[in-house]
Amino acid sequence: MSENTSTETIWLTQDAYDKLAADLDHLTGAGRTEVAAKIAAAREEGDLRENGGYHAAREEQGQQEARIRQLTDMLRRAKVGEAPANSDEVAPGMEVTIAFFGDESDTETFLLGSREMLGMDDSKASVYSPQSPLGAAILGKQPGDEVSYDAPNGKPISVTIIKVQPYQS
Repeated sequence: MSENTSTETIWLTQDAYDKLAADLDHLTGAGRTEVAAKIAAAREEGDLRENGGYHAAREEQGQQEARIRQLTDMLRRAKVGEAPANSDEVAPGMEVTIAFFGDESDTETFLLGSREMLGMDDSKASVYSPQSPLGAAILGKQPGDEVSYDAPNGKPISVTIIKVQPYQS
């Protein structure tokens, strides 16, 4: 996690915030109890060095605690609001289509925001953070605007905003 990551705002709808908060409540309550019970049951089986159930339960506990930390941080940084209802301006929650270097045959469509923002489970959808180089460059722009940003390798990339619309799940 970068130094700035913990201070970046995460945009969430109220439904997505509520879903993540409920997930956190489950993990810190019943989830922890379930994993502790699995560890205790595996301990009773004897030799821990060769106890696959014990090691699996400890691994599950580690993953669960990491998810708890992630959710806690995410909810702490969340700004709750609805995706814009109808706007031609690039903002979090909008689906944006851009053309690279003005070439309308080389386009990409993506959501500006975060997967958590709208409760997205589809890992196939492209999502860019408003804090990413591309996201920061197009934020507040409108269709027809051309902007440039520096790629991670330092090369400038020019994009033209083709279309902006509210994200439809």
